[in-house]
Amino acid sequence: MNRRDFLITGVAAGTLAVADAWTPAFARSRGKLRLGMIGTGLRGQSLMGSLLGRGDVDMVALCDIEPIMLGRAVAAVEKAGQPAPVTFGADGDVHAYRRLLELDNLDGVIIATPWEWHAPMAIDAMQARVAVGCEVVAGITLQDHWDVLRAQQQTGTPYMLLENVCYRRDVMAALNMARQGVFGELVHLQGGYQHDLRGVKFNSGDPDEPYNSGVEFGDKGWSEARWRTQHSIERNGDLYPSHGIGPCAHLANINRGNRFTRINSFASKARGLHDYLVDRAGPDHPNAKLRFAHGDVVTTQIACANSETILLQLDVSLPRPYSLGFRVQGTEGLWMDVNNGVHIEGKSPPHKWDDAQEWFARYDHPLWKKHAETAAGAGHGGMDWFVLNGFVEALKAGDPMPIDIYDAVTWSAITPLSEQSIAGGFETLDFPDFTEGRWKARKPVFALDSGY
Repeated sequence: MNRRDFLITGVAAGTLAVADAWTPAFARSRGKLRLGMIGTGLRGQSLMGSLLGRGDVDMVALCDIEPIMLGRAVAAVEKAGQPAPVTFGADGDVHAYRRLLELDNLDGVIIATPWEWHAPMAIDAMQARVAVGCEVVAGITLQDHWDVLRAQQQTGTPYMLLENVCYRRDVMAALNMARQGVFGELVHLQGGYQHDLRGVKFNSGDPDEPYNSGVEFGDKGWSEARWRTQHSIERNGDLYPSHGIGPCAHLANINRGNRFTRINSFASKARGLHDYLVDRAGPDHPNAKLRFAHGDVVTTQIACANSETILLQLDVSLPRPYSLGFRVQGTEGLWMDVNNGVHIEGKSPPHKWDDAQEWFARYDHPLWKKHAETAAGAGHGGMDWFVLNGFVEALKAGDPMPIDIYDAVTWSAITPLSEQSIAGGFETLDFPDFTEGRWKARKPVFALDSGY
């Protein structure tokens, strides 16, 4: 039976809309996966590096409209000792990925393209019954998120958002501590994306110098400068929420016994990118005359059904060291990553911080204990290996995805909701319930005995 024609035995298509982000159509074990990659730029190649190191994955198809990046990706597959993959997109056809999705016996696809393509590509893949591992974000508009959700529910095709920070070692240790009650009852959480991206949003256009090399963007730029910068010109909101909200959502059991109920966002003035261009190119350069809609610091506040509060901050246009600004605070103590400190009442010296590493060594998550050696050397301190391993192992086993469709659309929808809040004078909005009530019965993920 052709995979794309396969229907779930005994389950009418009309009932798929109530599926819990996973259906028995994919509940079969696979010893080895045949994967495709849509988007073979720098991020795609980095993810491919972790996949090519596995013995249970064959990279059989690649798609990109940039021949240089496509060629480098093909070379990486061949260097890893795998047969040359089928390629699509070298002709510049932006819909070439649809031909990739028509391949027989393709188990899944990794989407690592510019943000605006994530939703349409994921929808097309799910409709083709090809499992999706999608880089963040899930969509641009709020309607995008509903459309991605409905496509998953109607097809039953597995979808995982590849949010790697959920697998950061200290984040998972803090999750372990929270699950074991070390912080007491959780009250407040913080996170965000605080990372100087000025040298990412502008470069010289040289494929071999994608960072900190110039002041061009769009057609004159390269890599992320070709597409990401335009979002800062046109949009104002938290455009990249999942690094911060993903770990906070797992800690608060969002969509699994808890949910977001209200949201508002505030944006500062926009100065950082303009000053960066003037400093490097002078006031007479055409790009120095650009006006950016995106505030330099965007602060988002979220209320939860179980009365926790969450604060997110996006800060990517000003000079600063990297930090995601995590804070996990409960009735018995807290962790803050900025000062690498933990304080637990009755166990830490009064009004003093302990070194967080002392606590994290004691509460290292079982996944890290099991896989740390294997993940060593993978991208982002091993996080990339873990998030891809979650996708691969769940798909092989026919299990639900660790970061599923409800997580994906809930976390990513913060972007259009924050834009709406800011545009409305920082108004507070109701947060949509993408689970449509299922959050009350769903169980937390990352059980401490989880194999992936």
